[in-house]
Amino acid sequence: MLHVRSIWNGAISFGLVSIPIKLVNATESHSISFRQIHTEDGGRIRYRKFCELEDREVTQGEIGKGYEDADGTIIPITEEDLSSLPLPTAKTIEIVAFVPADRIDPLQMDAAYYLQAGGAPAAKPYTLLREALKRSNKVAIAKFALRGRERLGMLRVVGEAIAMHGLLWPDEVRAPEGLAPDSHVTVRDQELDLADALMDTLGEVDLEDLHDEYREAVEEVIAAKAAGEAPPQAPEPATGGKVLDLMAALESSVRAARESRGEEAEHAEVKSLPQRRTARAAPKQTGGKKSTSTAKKTAAKKTTAAKKSTAKSGQGQGQGTTKKAASKNTAKKTPAKKSASRKRTA
Repeated sequence: MLHVRSIWNGAISFGLVSIPIKLVNATESHSISFRQIHTEDGGRIRYRKFCELEDREVTQGEIGKGYEDADGTIIPITEEDLSSLPLPTAKTIEIVAFVPADRIDPLQMDAAYYLQAGGAPAAKPYTLLREALKRSNKVAIAKFALRGRERLGMLRVVGEAIAMHGLLWPDEVRAPEGLAPDSHVTVRDQELDLADALMDTLGEVDLEDLHDEYREAVEEVIAAKAAGEAPPQAPEPATGGKVLDLMAALESSVRAARESRGEEAEHAEVKSLPQRRTARAAPKQTGGKKSTSTAKKTAAKKTTAAKKSTAKSGQGQGQGTTKKAASKNTAKKTPAKKSASRKRTA
């Protein structure tokens, strides 16, 4: 059972049903806190609270709230003034609607709380609201007052309990205007394919396996200095050149991700991308033209060989005719060779 001090006591207003509850923090911080010190001697730096009129230090019990008016006048506001505000949400978490969870913008999410049933009378209506939320697959939108202001909340089921996320008011979320790149950028299909491959390679992760490495590193530094040892040094950053080619960067990322998961290096290449095959079609066409040219040359050689073969077979018709033709051919070829030689010399 979760034993945490409640920070607010009240009730959930569910139509005419009232559910007594206690509000407890659902999260806790594990960050390391530091003290401010005087660097010359290590002395603690402390802040003391002084009254400007009496010029003396005052205790916490003497400190209250006050609102500064436009002319500088301070208007005292007591806790009784705040607790008696004419608001139905002062001590009540008032459910105003039930909506699908995807209607809530994650940017509105704030602190998280658990709603603890306030005693035996709350068990039945608490369970009723929890089961109604489960069956509807919706979340409840509520209004409540906490720490001096009215807030929005989202109630949802976590395990067998009801949790409430504080929500920012819509006008408290800034619009992302002017943050996207000004220039028009075209993303190619090949780049999207590689980005998809990288996403698939990284896959999913169990959030339970993630931990705060920064906090662990700070703890190591503190432990080393407490023992009088030198703190561990940060590893040298990688000195690789800046990758200007987005495709090369994506391919390297896919390869590195797969190697980190123990996959074979040969499997790091991104394969079977239809768009990339299309992009390579042009070089293949060029190669086809070369093959056609070679085929034409081969056919020409075969034709010449066939002609020579026919000439040889005609030797039976008369050796004299053949010799004359041969001598004529020789006479014709000789000047051609000389001409070719002159051209090469020139």
